[in-house]
Amino acid sequence: MTANLNEPLTLLLIEDDDGDAFLVEELLNQAEAPPTIFWARSLQEAKAKLDPTIQCVLVDLTLPDASRLEALEEVLALAPHAAVLVLTGLRDVHVGVAAVQAGAQDYLVKQDIDARLLARSIRYAMERKRADLAQLRLFEAELTAKENARLESGLLPVPLLRTEAITHQIRYLPGNQGTLLGGDFLDMVQTADGAVHVVVGDVCGHGPDEAALGVALRIAWRTLVLAGQTDDTLLRTMDALLRAERKAPEIFTTLCMATFTPDLRQARMRVVGHPPPVLIRDGVPAVLAGTPSGPPLGIFPDAEWTVIDVPLGEDWSIMLYTDGLIEAAVGGQKELLGVEGLVGLVREHGVIDLDRLIRHAGRLSDDLAVVLVSRRKA
Repeated sequence: MTANLNEPLTLLLIEDDDGDAFLVEELLNQAEAPPTIFWARSLQEAKAKLDPTIQCVLVDLTLPDASRLEALEEVLALAPHAAVLVLTGLRDVHVGVAAVQAGAQDYLVKQDIDARLLARSIRYAMERKRADLAQLRLFEAELTAKENARLESGLLPVPLLRTEAITHQIRYLPGNQGTLLGGDFLDMVQTADGAVHVVVGDVCGHGPDEAALGVALRIAWRTLVLAGQTDDTLLRTMDALLRAERKAPEIFTTLCMATFTPDLRQARMRVVGHPPPVLIRDGVPAVLAGTPSGPPLGIFPDAEWTVIDVPLGEDWSIMLYTDGLIEAAVGGQKELLGVEGLVGLVREHGVIDLDRLIRHAGRLSDDLAVVLVSRRKA
């Protein structure tokens, strides 16, 4: 009867007995699709042949240079991608069971082998290995999702606000990197004096290192604000933290922060190498003038930043955002939205509707963080 192997496979047989090796090869040659077989007489010889092309390993546990499960452990370490089928003698059935418990996909007693059983066992071992690898990938994906969720919670904290005199909206979206996290961060804090503080920042680059750095900077900003440091001392401290925590000297951070006075009629802003905020006062949208206040963090050790005082009045909205918004491709075109295009969309809409604005901005090429703070006349 034809052995049930109907797909091309590459196998490695590790067997020091010439007779047993010849028997295995003869039985496998009866398969519908005979596999490509490499033969090694010792574990040392097998090490040179265990490469990613090997899909299944048949290993005898009585090798001249490895005893019992030692051989299996070596094979599992050298070929984590391959299915492993253990060959045992009649007196070593318990060793075969232990081998499966240690990570092998199956075991066979040599004296019971025939062509059909051998082919079926190889197919079973292959399918079980695929299932094990799929389960491992699922576990890794779930672990990554949990880590990303923890990072996201650090990047998107719960605002510490007591006042109901203003409203706020936030949006945080990934760019074309899919699940990769970026270093964009944002936060809002109201201090004991009633002032409201807002920050939006962007660590250059993408990935978990940048995201972790963004979380560290966001927490540092909140801590310093709650400690009463809201001027250049805050920026110099964050600059020092960035230099200490970054993985490479070329990594820098831009940010925009605003402090709204307790009566919410004025704001003091610092635009640190960052895109300028968009402000609507009395229904008129415009880009905040006088920006930037100075260079990004992490570039010049003696940098200084000027303060931009902004009169707001009683009816206003201000949007702080990262460059992912203005670097979006407009529609299906290659032309980027830019600051003027962003203001044009706000003027066209009449208000700052974040969801509509992001939708009209087009395809994102970078991560995006946006904070919209508004006050309306009573």
